[in-house]
Amino acid sequence: MRVVRSALVCGALAVIAGCGDGQGDGVLAFSGSTMGTTYTVKLAQLPDGVSLEQLGERADATLERINALMSTYRQDSEISRFNSSVDTGWQPVSAETGTVIAAALEVSHLTGGAFDITVGPLVDLWGFGPAGERDRLPSAAEIARARQRVGFRKLALRTAPPALRKTDAGVHIDLSAIAKGYAVDRLAELLESVGAHDYLVEIGGELRAGGRKPDGAPWRVAIERPDRGGTGIQRVIALEQAGMATSGDYRNFREIDGERYAHTIDPATGRPVRHTLASVSVVHGSTMYADAMATALMVMGPDHGYAFAESQGLAALFVRRAGTGEQPFEELATGAMSALVQADVR
Repeated sequence: MRVVRSALVCGALAVIAGCGDGQGDGVLAFSGSTMGTTYTVKLAQLPDGVSLEQLGERADATLERINALMSTYRQDSEISRFNSSVDTGWQPVSAETGTVIAAALEVSHLTGGAFDITVGPLVDLWGFGPAGERDRLPSAAEIARARQRVGFRKLALRTAPPALRKTDAGVHIDLSAIAKGYAVDRLAELLESVGAHDYLVEIGGELRAGGRKPDGAPWRVAIERPDRGGTGIQRVIALEQAGMATSGDYRNFREIDGERYAHTIDPATGRPVRHTLASVSVVHGSTMYADAMATALMVMGPDHGYAFAESQGLAALFVRRAGTGEQPFEELATGAMSALVQADVR
């Protein structure tokens, strides 16, 4: 855990937190590593009787617990044990894992399977999972076999007591598109519990803001321009008592035989998404929900995704590739997102 007692330090993330307005003076911060990425917590002030070091230790413990439950990169995690089991009966899980699975299944039903945590076999097949990269493309037969193990309806959840059951022994859960959002919410909950109500939490680009900065201004966050350099800013908005998550195709991808393949897999085809949508950002009261929904909209693509987001009243910003000229990207904001952007410039 690293403690910073100065202005905000901006990093190159899927979403850049707190940059661009030069008003970071007086902010306290600590950071560390988790989930294969980094996390940062920024505070306007410390509550009485609590130090940054103490908060950092509690944050690390919280994130370690979530990793021990939900990481597919740890063979001893709760999810890894479930994945490796061929038992199709009920298997007990923690209440936290049950909470995340319940949210995932809710989003899966709502999006018609565009979001699906059982996509793990396909993620591995395309070289984006714990087994690492492959030096060739999967064959049509391999994709077809993996798809037989995919489908959120193959997974059942019991809440009391928490337990999971798979109808196919080959079902393999991957929570990478929802666990970071959940972890952000839990860190925010930790801060609130000790009386720290003015904060900005970020894990690998997923964010949650509470209260305001030391000068009374809202926390302003920048959505990264989705190019390969990943250093530009596409849009800055004020984030108040809400979370934001971004899904995109420009950071985690592979190139094989001159073709570029994004890490986002469409469960309906078993293949990486192939459309013009470069990124989509969602603002919601739950960062966990925003995380899952951003992935679902990325799978749906710019047209279907936008129509769906509007129908659900989601605050979403779609950035799609429009060409190679001076304006290579085109924005499309839902009505709810437009209201947020307009409120920020008043």
